[in-house]
Order: sequence, then structure tokens, then C-alpha cells
Amino acid sequence: MVDTMALLHAFIRTSRVRGKSTGDASPVPVLLPGDDEVLLDAPDDVLGPALVGAADGDHGPAAELLAATRRAGAWDHRDRYVRGLAAFARARPEWLDTWRALAPLDPDATVVDAQRAVDRAWDSPARGELLREVSPLITAAARADNRDPVPWRLALDHARGARAGHTYVEELWEAAVRRAPHHYGCHVAALRYLASSWHGAHRECLDFADRAAQDAPETSLTRALPLRAAYGYLTDGCGPEVPRARLEDAADRAVALSAGLPADQSWPAELRNLLTYVLVRLERWQDALEQLRLTGPYATSFPWDREAEDPLGRFLEVRQGVGALVASGARGPGSGGSVPFPGRPDRGRGGRLRFGAH
Repeated sequence: MVDTMALLHAFIRTSRVRGKSTGDASPVPVLLPGDDEVLLDAPDDVLGPALVGAADGDHGPAAELLAATRRAGAWDHRDRYVRGLAAFARARPEWLDTWRALAPLDPDATVVDAQRAVDRAWDSPARGELLREVSPLITAAARADNRDPVPWRLALDHARGARAGHTYVEELWEAAVRRAPHHYGCHVAALRYLASSWHGAHRECLDFADRAAQDAPETSLTRALPLRAAYGYLTDGCGPEVPRARLEDAADRAVALSAGLPADQSWPAELRNLLTYVLVRLERWQDALEQLRLTGPYATSFPWDREAEDPLGRFLEVRQGVGALVASGARGPGSGGSVPFPGRPDRGRGGRLRFGAH
């Protein structure tokens, strides 16, 4: 086994990898930001000014940003901005409370408030009771703009937390995809509901994710849904074994999607952090290093917060380990290298599930 810790000194800001397409052994430098340059959960250049305004008590920039996403039908960006603004409002609520008081029917303020309420309920020991109280706010957000799929993603998240029945969830799902057939957030919410309802049914989750990805445009984040399903399998401890080829296919699809997204920007960072995690679990060191290069200085809490209380520290630890293995010449599965992760899930028995066609 390669001693990764002994190799770390050789990988500080520059690692060298072998050529992929030609088999050429000449070193190719892969430059990564220094540890002190890496940021955790950094907002993008569009969300940042809205958060600055909110910190000053001004909801105007947030209102303008979210209104623009509705006009453009930029639902995936809108979903991310809603979650970011709601997280900020939990710590600094005054600007959102003022916005709600001044414009109680505003669809943008309403959906941020609904997201904040769901987040609060989710983190509470009284989750079920609090989620029931949140239902009217989610309904109000859905009615405020009938085109917007984000309230329906919230409704799917709410249904998972409230342990809602399958018939009701299928009704929510149908309403969500009518509004935005390829909305990534709604697909992730549906996948998470499936995984929680039929614990261990990873093959069925992959089936659902594969169908959604095949239907999605090439640039849609939903193309990465199988990656989420693969992650669920790799971090779970039950259910029948999934063939490695299915995990590889999920990773390959996400690699292709990542290659078409801008590098060194924060908004694709969660996808690339998750992809790095899965590639490391598959021992695809060079591919993992390429994702680390593309994500640049942007670490995200997910998925590293599953591994450690310090997700940034965990990201940096994995990054160093991957770089050291590539520098040592480790090429892939069976090459003798490792990055410390929990073991593979044990085999077990998984239930069966069916979900409405995508």
C-alpha cells in the first residue's frame, strides 16, 4: 500500500499526472490553489451582492435577483439562491422579515421564507409537528407564482420529513415536472424521498436517476442525478450490491457534465465536490484530481460534512491524499493507493419500489 502521508510533502500546490490519451509518461503540471486560498460554501458573483445587501438590512438586491430568475426561468439558479438567502436569513432575519412585512404576497420573499421555515423545522427534534405548521407557507409560495418549481421542491422535501404517503408524493412530483421537467432540485428531492422510503433500494434509485438523466438536456444538472444515487449507495450500509459498472457510468456522466461547466466558479462546486468524493471511492485518482483542478478554490460542506465536523479540513485532507497518489503514479483501482474513507457498504437485503415514470 502506498503511504499517502509520506507522499504529502511532494504535493503542495503542484502535482504531476501522466498523459491520459496517449499514455505519454511526461509530467503535466496540475496547479491547485493553496490551502489558505480555499473557501467553504462561497456564494457566486451574483448571490454575493444580494447577501451583502441583506447584511446591511436591504432586501432590494435579493428581490431584484430572484425576480430576474423568474423572468428568465432560471430555475436551477433560483433554487440555489433561495437556499443561500434562506440560510443567511436564519442567522440575520431582519431584512427578510421587513421584506415580508412590506410585500406579503411577493413570490420571492414568500419562497425564501418557506425555505427558512422548512430548514428550521428540519433541524428541530419536533420536526414532524413543525413541518405540519409550515405547510400553509409552502402552499402560499406555490400559489404566488404558478410557474415556479422551487415551492414544489420544498413540498417534496417537506413530504419526506413528514413521512407522507406515496400517492400524495406522486401528485407533488407530477405537479413539479409539469412546471420544469428537468429541474435538478425537484429530482434530487424525489430521489431522496425514494431512498428514505425504501432504505437500501439503491438499484431502483439508480434506475430512476438514469431515466431522468437520459431525458435531460446535455447541459442540465439533472444529468448528474445518477451521481447522487451512486453517492447514496456508497454511503449506505444496507441493500444488495450494485454492480461497479453502474457506479462508473454514473461518475462518467457527471464527468462529462462537469467538463462543460465553467471552471473556477463557485456555482458548479457542489457537483464537483460530490463527484470528487465518488471518484475517490472508486479509486479513480487522476479523474478526481481533474475535478479538484476544475473546482479550484471552492469547497462545499456537502459531501464532506458526512465525514467530519470540519468539512473544509476534510476536503483539504482528501485533496492532499489524491494529489500524493497521482504523484506516486497510482493509476486507478487495484493500484495499491487509498484515501481514508469508511469501508464499502455491507451487503444486505433491500426493498422494492416503484415510482411514477419520469
